This record gives sequence, C-alpha cells and structure tokens, in this order.
Amino acid sequence: MADETPSDSKLTRTKEKWAREGRFLTGKVTRPEDQRLPPGQHLTKDWPVLDLGVVPPVSRERWRLDVYGAIENPLFWTYAEFAAQKQAQFTSDIHCVTTWSRYDNQWEGLATRELLAACQPREDARFVVLHSYDGYTTNLALDDFAAEDALLAHSWSGEPLSDEHGGPVRLVVPHLYFWKSAKWLQAIEFVTEDAPGFWEVRGYHNRGDPWAEQRYSGD
Repeated sequence: MADETPSDSKLTRTKEKWAREGRFLTGKVTRPEDQRLPPGQHLTKDWPVLDLGVVPPVSRERWRLDVYGAIENPLFWTYAEFAAQKQAQFTSDIHCVTTWSRYDNQWEGLATRELLAACQPREDARFVVLHSYDGYTTNLALDDFAAEDALLAHSWSGEPLSDEHGGPVRLVVPHLYFWKSAKWLQAIEFVTEDAPGFWEVRGYHNRGDPWAEQRYSGD
C-alpha cells in the first residue's frame, strides 16, 4: 500500500471529523482577563507533538526562508543570514485547539515586526500565508502576524528547536491557537486577499482566537 499523504492521513481525517462535530467546544464564556487559561483548555507541563504525520528532514545548513508577495523588498535568507538579524527573546503561553495549554515557554528568534521592517509590506498587503517544508499552509491577518510577541523562533528554553517541534525555524503567534504557528517554516507570502490554509479549508476557524473559542468554522 502506498504511503498516506498528509491530506489523507488518519490524523487529518480525525481532526476533520472533530470540526464537523464541534468537538471540544464548551459553550462557556471566556474567563476574566487576569486569568490566563482560555475556555475549554487544560494545563499541561509536557509539550505534545502534533503534525501531519511527516517530519521533514531540514537541517540548518539546508534551511532557506523565502519572503515574497505584496512587499517592497523580497527576502531569500539562508539560516546564517536569518540568524544575523536582530534577535529577540519572548516568554509566552501555548494554546492548542485540542484543548491543552502550556505556560511560560521561552522563545528566541526574529520578531515578526523586525521581519516586516526588513521586507516592507505594500499598502495593499492584508494577509500572510505561511508555507512549511511538509506542505502545510496556514493564513493570518497581517495585524495578527505583527503582534508584539510574535516571532520566527529557532530556540525554545535555551535550546535549538527540535525537529519534532518545528526546527530549524517555526512561527510563534501566542494569542492564536497554535495551528496558526506554522512549523518547519519555508516561506512567508504576503497577499492582498485572504487565502485559507490546510486546516482552515477542513472545517477549522479562519482566525483561531482561543479566548473566543474560535475552534471551527462558524464559531
């Protein structure tokens, strides 16, 4: 039997079923702003591994990042060129749509605002599409991508990101469900019109705000 592709894997079919059934939705209102845990979430000290069943073998030596689309300055960086940019350190929480959250993750990488300063989006740019080495895509509004604590992370807790967690480089956008934080980042495309990605066309919410419990389409 031929190997399953990410789009027809058992995990993909299961999560599409969750979207149809509205699994994990609680119907509860969000908690007060001074509480960190969004509705329907539970805390974990582990960092569960979730992907499409494919871990692309991309070393730092082979990794490239292409930044293109509705921008003034396209970028085509090797890892060394990426690492030579101004680096930032942020501590933030992870909220996964499958109901787990993990507090106080320490990240290091390139702040998305620094990337925006380097590539200079055009006035008509409204969204970004993230492309990953495993074929995964996800979409973000430009305002969400530009959040003050969003970054292109290469390290977690003082160590290089492991392959299973998206190394060499992944996106981290803490205020959205973590499927929006694409692993194994390969390209960032700036677009003038929204372009839903892998999970967004399979029943998941287009934005994914954990505090509004935006898990699935129509929430």
